[in-house]
Amino acid sequence: MRKTIYALATMDTKADELCFVADAIRNAGLDVVLIDLSNRGHSDRADISAEIVAAAHPAGPDLVLKQTDRGQAVTAMAAALRVWLPDQVNTKEIAGVIAIGGSGGTAIVAPALQALPVGLPKLIVSTVASGNTQPYVGHSDITMMYSVVDVAGLNSVSRRILSNAAHAIAGMATRMQDITEDRPALGMTMFGVTTPCVDMVRKSLEAIGFDPLVFHATGTGGQAMEKLVADGLIRGVLDITTTEVADEVVGGIMPAGPQRFDVILERGIPYVMSLGALDMVNFGARETVPARFSDRQFLVHNPQVTLMRTTAEENRQFAKWIADKVNRSTATVEILIPEQGISMLDKQGEPFYDPTADQCLFETLEQEVIQTETRRMTRHDCHINDAAFAAALVEAFARVSGTRFQ
Repeated sequence: MRKTIYALATMDTKADELCFVADAIRNAGLDVVLIDLSNRGHSDRADISAEIVAAAHPAGPDLVLKQTDRGQAVTAMAAALRVWLPDQVNTKEIAGVIAIGGSGGTAIVAPALQALPVGLPKLIVSTVASGNTQPYVGHSDITMMYSVVDVAGLNSVSRRILSNAAHAIAGMATRMQDITEDRPALGMTMFGVTTPCVDMVRKSLEAIGFDPLVFHATGTGGQAMEKLVADGLIRGVLDITTTEVADEVVGGIMPAGPQRFDVILERGIPYVMSLGALDMVNFGARETVPARFSDRQFLVHNPQVTLMRTTAEENRQFAKWIADKVNRSTATVEILIPEQGISMLDKQGEPFYDPTADQCLFETLEQEVIQTETRRMTRHDCHINDAAFAAALVEAFARVSGTRFQ
């Protein structure tokens, strides 16, 4: 059976370009379904009309198709596609999705592509792909290709770019064999200052048949991990480095986001948490740190990253933020506290060593978390990067997951 690619664009203005892409994909041996996302006008060349997509909007198609304001029309079509496209992927054999467009077209398709499962090939050819692509990619695996020239007609440059894009999506969709992995995947969070701990835990889990996926706790890292949890691709989490909470609460550049932990707890998968790197908030270059923090303790990690030591009061807030989330859990959760420090920088002789701030974090967490038979918290007389603490994390995961270790 030939595989099918969905190709999307506002075909009232970009039908020639999208049909060129479709022809190239067909020449590569795949089928193509053309989807029109026009708010105005109509294309007879589409396989699926804008009216069909617009009908998926919760408020009805008129809100999408009868907008007089262009910005509102783009927003409305994006909302409709965000509902329609994932449903198509869930119910049909779709091998990949490609979209082309300018800033408006990219704004329409990006939210819907972000909602698609990780691993499904998804590519956007866009005029905005050479700038800050984070709003369009988010924490998904979208591939963005800069169009170089505007997506406005076929010419000697656009034909090359669009042909490359067509063959790229065809190549993604027709890889030699499907990638399979029999080992259950686990999510783990890491920062440079918790690397020794995470490496020891990772190796222990690999040795007994797990597939640990390590995520850099940079805000988007935690969100990417939780997307995989939502997609059912991660079957357990060892959230060793919860530093993103510090940036969320204090205002750093790597925030957790208000939904951090939610999907893990809702899914009820085996979950072990610790407090890695909550001794620091991340900022950019030293001169970018907000003036209100001028009297704080800093460490310039590199020219682009400045770390700020968290205070006792901030740690109290972190504990309450975490407890508010964890107290909603119904599945088994274990929280492990390393009493001798929570990062490489938080140990005797290091710049962020502050036992008072740490104890405020630990004690507030113990006061705020409602412990039950399935929600446990334990203290360990060791540093987070000690082998004994790594072993304790592995043992805790064994308990919450029911794994039998040799």
